Amino acid sequence: MKYKIIVVGALETNCYLVYCEDTRACAVVDPGAEHERIFPVIFEEGLTPIVLINTHGHIDHIGANKDIKEHFGVPLYIHAGDNPMLGKVQQLELSLFLEAKDSPPADHLMTDGEEIRIGNGSLRVLHTPGHSPGSVSLLGDGFLLSGDTLFMEGVGRTDLPGGSQKQLEQSIREKIMTLPDETVVLPGHGPHTTVGQERADNSFLT
Repeated sequence: MKYKIIVVGALETNCYLVYCEDTRACAVVDPGAEHERIFPVIFEEGLTPIVLINTHGHIDHIGANKDIKEHFGVPLYIHAGDNPMLGKVQQLELSLFLEAKDSPPADHLMTDGEEIRIGNGSLRVLHTPGHSPGSVSLLGDGFLLSGDTLFMEGVGRTDLPGGSQKQLEQSIREKIMTLPDETVVLPGHGPHTTVGQERADNSFLT
C-alpha cells in the first residue's frame, strides 16, 4: 500500500490517497476542501477511487465529500459516532471560509476492527474517540492515518462538542501507543511522525 498527501483548505488539512500499487485502487481519505487540487493527483497517478473515508466529521475534513462522491460514484464511510455531523453544514460562516459544501449522507458506518479492502491491501479501522465521538484511525502496512487524534508532538483538541480528554488519552494509549515504534503516523494536519517518536517526545503523553 502506498499513499499520497494533498494539503487542502485554509486549515491545511491533509487529504490522503491510499492506494494499492498493483491495482491502483484508491481510498480518498478526508477531502476537506479544494477538490480541484485532489482530482489532478488522482488522474496523474492513474488511480481508481473505490471508497471515500472520513476519519471524523469536522467540517475541515468533509468539505469536498460531495465533489468526490458525485464525480467518482464511490461510497462514503464514517463512524456512527460522527454520522450526525454529515448533511447540511451548521457553521455557515466557517463553511464559506473553508469553501466546504454540504456532505452527502454516509453509505456505510465503520466499526472498530473492520477491514476495508483496497485492491490487494487493506486499512483496519481503529475507533479512537476523544477529538470527536466517532473519530477513527486507519492502520495500513506500516503506517497509521491518525486523523486529528495524534499529531507530531501534539494531540487533538477536545473542547469541541463531543470531545473528551479522557477518551482521547485512552484512545492514544490503548490503540496507537501499542503499535510498533516504527509505525509512521500520518495526521490530519501537519508533518508525519512515528509512534516511537511520539512515545519519546510527546509531552502530552508523559
